[in-house]
Amino acid sequence: MDDLQTYESKRARVYERLESFGDFRGGSISVSFSKCGKKNCICHQPGHPGHGPRYLWSTTRKGKSVAQHVRVGPELEQVRRQVETGRRFQTWCQEVVELNEQICRLRPVPEIEDEQELERLKKKLRRKYLKKPTRKSDD
Repeated sequence: MDDLQTYESKRARVYERLESFGDFRGGSISVSFSKCGKKNCICHQPGHPGHGPRYLWSTTRKGKSVAQHVRVGPELEQVRRQVETGRRFQTWCQEVVELNEQICRLRPVPEIEDEQELERLKKKLRRKYLKKPTRKSDD
């Protein structure tokens, strides 16, 4: 049987792993090749992939795309590790959410014995969740 203390212990152990992540970032790394504007360049020959490869780290922040060219070598390796760690961090976050949801389901609901206090709470919650939608004027 699943009990609250078991899940709280699991959550504490999962929280301990947070410090182990170190530097991380979201996003992904892509590789691209491009053709230049010189008609006689080898990049325009059939079967030639073009100039490159070029490495680009990209992500989205507040709905806007952000990108950064990354040099091959130590910089690319560092960004690759940070993106990989970012993915592990996202998996960790999902694990935390799932554990907390289970804890919330198992935690007992507080009892309110005072009838007046219970009615005040019900009234407050009805006002909060049954608000009428505001209408725009037809001007």
